[in-house]
Amino acid sequence: MKTIVISIAFILPGIFAFAQKDKTVLSGDQAKDILKNISLDTAKFLSMSGKNACACIDSISLVDKNSDQLSGDISRCIDKEVTSYGLALKIYRSMIADGKSNNIIINSNKNSEEYQRNYYKIETWLKDSCPSLNKAVSSNNKESEYSFSKDEEAVALYNKGIPYFDKENYKDALPYFEKAVKKDPKFAFAWDNIGICYRRMNNFDAAIAAYNKSLEIDPKGITPLQNIPVAYEYKKEYDKALQAYLDILKYYPGDPEAYYGAGRIFTYFKIDYEKAMQYMCQCYNIYTKTKSPYRVDAEKQISYLYGKLKADGKEELFYKILKDNNITPSKN
Repeated sequence: MKTIVISIAFILPGIFAFAQKDKTVLSGDQAKDILKNISLDTAKFLSMSGKNACACIDSISLVDKNSDQLSGDISRCIDKEVTSYGLALKIYRSMIADGKSNNIIINSNKNSEEYQRNYYKIETWLKDSCPSLNKAVSSNNKESEYSFSKDEEAVALYNKGIPYFDKENYKDALPYFEKAVKKDPKFAFAWDNIGICYRRMNNFDAAIAAYNKSLEIDPKGITPLQNIPVAYEYKKEYDKALQAYLDILKYYPGDPEAYYGAGRIFTYFKIDYEKAMQYMCQCYNIYTKTKSPYRVDAEKQISYLYGKLKADGKEELFYKILKDNNITPSKN
């Protein structure tokens, strides 16, 4: 496998030297000479490109970046791998083709169906297999004047809890955050982490109380706004969870997490597939516009809803809702 990576790496500069506009041409005979007598698994091509993109994402700084900037950085990491992944696939297919020696055409136009298909495959692999991606897209970078404390002792206590928190040792992290808010009751991020600790420890009432304390300090705090509905879901209080998701839209009208959460509530708990579709389509469109990898999750939910609506004899309604939201079903 390492030999293949090196071979392709050396091939690419020569290939791009002959590129014209959005297409690159490589002789089919050249491709077969390069990979002759090598048995390949195409799934490994995807894994190789995915791992490269994941390493790129892992190098992204999460400091002082909003979600749009992070999405742009992630998209650029995926873009770097799309052409090489498509090239590897086509070389392989040329190698195993019988008879004719055909040229290999690599379409590097980002708007082409081929490019978008390969982009989506890498994006899907990352969503399932790259922890760095999930850490990046879930990072909270929205700060207010109360996000951090000006009390040095409160900050020191907070920082002592972070190593435990990062290792998901919430029991040991919690006391430090609680001591931090005793020193500075307006330390919003400390209240957020108290809420997360309690939620992870399945004390949902205490989690909600902590999130609400954070919102008293900063009503626009995205972490408590997004986590309160999750806590209500665990408590099986689905009407409160739905309302909490919709409350996010009061401060962040374009937040896809609110639409996604509301869609899930209607899908699995209130069993209203038509409303679920409306929310999921809005979510999908926002994720697509912002190039968020979470688009994969929204697409999976829409696919699930298709099965449910089809089983209810409402397949036409499914396609109508897609059309109303300017979504074209994929042919792939």
